[in-house]
Amino acid sequence: MVAIAVLTGLPPRLAAQAPHAANPERPSVATHAYTVAPGYAELEQGVRAQGLGNFRDQTTWEFNLKIGVAPPVQLGLFGTGYNRTEQGNGVGDVGVALKLRRDLSATHSLALVPAVTLPTGDQSLGLGAGRVLGSLLAVWSFELGGLLHADLNAGPVGIGAGRPQALGTASFTRGLGRWGVAAEVYGYTSGSAGAGQGGLLGAVTVRPAEWLVVDGGGVVGLGAAGRDQLFLGVTTNLGRIFK
Repeated sequence: MVAIAVLTGLPPRLAAQAPHAANPERPSVATHAYTVAPGYAELEQGVRAQGLGNFRDQTTWEFNLKIGVAPPVQLGLFGTGYNRTEQGNGVGDVGVALKLRRDLSATHSLALVPAVTLPTGDQSLGLGAGRVLGSLLAVWSFELGGLLHADLNAGPVGIGAGRPQALGTASFTRGLGRWGVAAEVYGYTSGSAGAGQGGLLGAVTVRPAEWLVVDGGGVVGLGAAGRDQLFLGVTTNLGRIFK
């Protein structure tokens, strides 16, 4: 299943934004093509509850530490710092991602995002995949008439488990001052790492300060394997950490 995402009202993601301005990739499945400014770091984190109707099947704390390495390169250290399932709780899988950006113009950017996750979560407790998995996403970000921003994502995930899954997303965003509203539809094909599934996401975002963005919302699961979700998160630009 190829996902189609629609987001409206999120803070605009501009390639030329100030280096200390937060530019979150969460809460949507889709990511944008932009990178953190060289020498700067940005931390995304949030809690998520999943389940069929009662949101009790799984609770996670997720994080993504993004570091600007060079003008077109971003390093991401991400994962599940805490994972609670019906079988137990503990650390989930963690991984590393590299975002390679190329600006086509002032309003169009491309990125390639290879990533690898490590089996740090206990598979027997449902906390991790139990193996090293890879993914490779292509991203296209562009402006639509100065009113909307679009992010298109596509590529294989679950590489290393046998037959990979395919992920596809498309998102559209528009800023409403400090506030934003989001809606997204996403989907995965079935593969060795998991069943095909999707979801319809809705969220509200607010920017209390230039370096801080807070998000909250939920997901209605689509497909037999899709699960309803509630989430709350925050993205903090930590400033310059090296020159």
